[in-house]
Amino acid sequence: MLCQFDYQPTQGLLKDRVILVTGAGAGIGRAAAKAYAAQGATVILLGRTISKLEAVYDEIIALGGAEPAIYPLNLEGATWPDYQTMADRLYETFGRLDGVLHNASILGTLSPVQSYNPELWQRVMHINFNAPVMLQQALTALLEQAEDASVIFTSSSVGRVGRAFWGPYATSKFATEGLVQVLSQELENISNIRVNSLNPGATRTQMRADAFPAEHPDTLRTPDEIMGTYLYLMGSDSKGVTGKMFNAQPDR
Repeated sequence: MLCQFDYQPTQGLLKDRVILVTGAGAGIGRAAAKAYAAQGATVILLGRTISKLEAVYDEIIALGGAEPAIYPLNLEGATWPDYQTMADRLYETFGRLDGVLHNASILGTLSPVQSYNPELWQRVMHINFNAPVMLQQALTALLEQAEDASVIFTSSSVGRVGRAFWGPYATSKFATEGLVQVLSQELENISNIRVNSLNPGATRTQMRADAFPAEHPDTLRTPDEIMGTYLYLMGSDSKGVTGKMFNAQPDR
């Protein structure tokens, strides 16, 4: 797997770029939104909880970043017309997109496939995979308006090597890896859009705490500490790199 954990961007790496981050209200999405804004990007904060998005908005402004945009959307309940409407509004406001970080996901529960609640299975698969697919379909035309566009899909170690009891979460991430391979090949020779997967690794987030409740959080890197690869993939230094698997931090 590829890793750019030690990547040091030139200041202003993302100047004048418009980047959408899903799940931007907390955890890795919040850290990525702030990191992109610090490098000059106008960030579109997408999430379901307006108060959390507003808090990230305030943080970006306080740090001197370009004014972000807030787009509240619940991926669980959104339908295809909702994504089309979003794309239309972004086009009217910005005219293009230079990048998308598909970050929003849910864990579900850890239990055997045989006894997994079918409704929860469908919910995890929808939020983690089906919703990002529809969102990407709606946004591709906007990305095609940019000179150098990057799409990052969030993967996981359990989406590369299966692990017992991780059920739909692992399955959704395996599907994501497959989508990255398919989409990158489809777009490689007909557009300026590159598509890669990124595994954040063991990071100090609420999802990690839910999955490993006995783990001491101080043994983990914070989201802010793993932004090197997120910046590398979103900026021009990764131009031409597509269809690859990346890790956000070295193996533990």
